[in-house]
Amino acid sequence: MAVMRSDGAGAELPSSESIEELFLALESPLLSYARRLSPDTDMAEDIVQDAFIRLHAQFDQVHAARSWLYRTVHNLALNRQRDAKKIVPLPDTDGGEADNSAELTDPQPLPDEQIARWEGVGLIRLNLKDLNARSQELVRLKFDEDLSYKQISERTGLSVSNVGYLLHHSLKSLAADLTKAGLVP
Repeated sequence: MAVMRSDGAGAELPSSESIEELFLALESPLLSYARRLSPDTDMAEDIVQDAFIRLHAQFDQVHAARSWLYRTVHNLALNRQRDAKKIVPLPDTDGGEADNSAELTDPQPLPDEQIARWEGVGLIRLNLKDLNARSQELVRLKFDEDLSYKQISERTGLSVSNVGYLLHHSLKSLAADLTKAGLVP
């Protein structure tokens, strides 16, 4: 089957092959060639497919379709290799294949979470002022100075069990106020 195609000057050149015939004749050899240029089979198939798509779009301007297809496959393979080198993998810090997605996330809380936390802290400070002086002192020793019940007992002269009881009720009161304000479920 002869196909007549014209070049840019308007003269017609006889062609002995259509795109379909070129595809049937050259698909396998071009795939083999592309696989030698690219070790990835899927990429090689994509390269050959892209070459035939480009040929279809320019078929009237291509004079030597066979050599044009081989050159296009070659150039596409080089372009893909060059593009693959632009992708820089992140370094593996632990030497293994562990999932590093946790390391890539920002450890800071989201802005709305931070605002809610600030509101909670402000509410706790206000509610701490509502506690009696002894309860305020026990909460301060426990959380500001990070003392144990025994250490608080030694400083205040209260028994260890009394320190625990007073702290429990003070914290329970603060938690109820936070729940009422909607900051704690």
